[in-house]
Amino acid sequence: MIATVRRRPWPACRRCPAIAIDLGSARTRAWTAGSHGILDVPTGPDSFPAHPVQRGSIVDPAGATHMLSRLLARRIPKNAQPVIAFTVPVLSGQQHYATAVGVLQALHPRTILAMDSIMAIVLATGADPFRPLLVIDLGAHLTEVALLAEGDILTARREVMGTRDLEGSTPADLATKIASVITHMMRHDPLPQFFDALDRGPLLAGGGALRPELVHQLSARLHAPVQPAPQPHTAALRGAARALRSAQHHPSLGPPLHLAP
Repeated sequence: MIATVRRRPWPACRRCPAIAIDLGSARTRAWTAGSHGILDVPTGPDSFPAHPVQRGSIVDPAGATHMLSRLLARRIPKNAQPVIAFTVPVLSGQQHYATAVGVLQALHPRTILAMDSIMAIVLATGADPFRPLLVIDLGAHLTEVALLAEGDILTARREVMGTRDLEGSTPADLATKIASVITHMMRHDPLPQFFDALDRGPLLAGGGALRPELVHQLSARLHAPVQPAPQPHTAALRGAARALRSAQHHPSLGPPLHLAP
C-alpha cells in the first residue's frame, strides 16, 4: 500500500473528489463520487501503438497516464485534489505499486489508496471473508486465484491467461487450466480451508463470469458449485468505491489511511 501525505483531514477538504480506478489489461473502469454510472472503456485507445497494460502489468506508464487523464478530465474539477483508490492484481510487487502511483500523479491526487483486487471483489459482493472462501478473478488476460479465511488471503496465484485466450481454444480448455492451477495450489500448500471453500462454492468474478458455458465447465472440473458474482466485470471497481466511501467517513482521517492489498 502506498499513500501520499494528507495535509488536513479529508472531511474538511471540499476540493477532494473521490475516484476509484480499476486499470485492467483489456478494460479500464472508473467511478467518481456524485456521478451516475461507471466509466468503462478499452485500455489503450486506437491512437496508441500498444496497450499500456498487458497481463496485469503497466508496460507503458506514459500511455496509461494519457489515457486516465483524458478519461477523467471532465469528472475532476479544476484545481481539485482527488482521493483515489485503485485496484492491484494479487501478488503485485513494489514495482507495480510505484509505477501505478507514478501514473496517478498526473491526476494531482491528495491521497492514493491501493486495494487488492481480490479483497475488493469480496467487499463488493458482501461475501464473508472470515469463512473459507475461494475467489477466482477471471479477466481477459489475467486470472487471479486466492484462498481467504479469517479475513485474510492465505495463499494466492496469478496466471497469464484469460478469456482472450479462448480465441484459439474452448471454454473447456480454459476451465481445465484454471482447475489445474487450483489443484496445484492445494498440493503445494495443502490447507484444510481449501475443502471447506470448495464445498461452499468458489466465487467467480471478472469478465469470464459473464460466460455461462465457462462457469459450467469450471464447476464440472472443480466438482464444486461456482458462484458468479453480481455484475462480475465491475466487482473489483465497486469494491474499491465502497471502501473509498467508507473511508471518507472514518473518524481518524487526520493521518494517512492504509487499505492493505
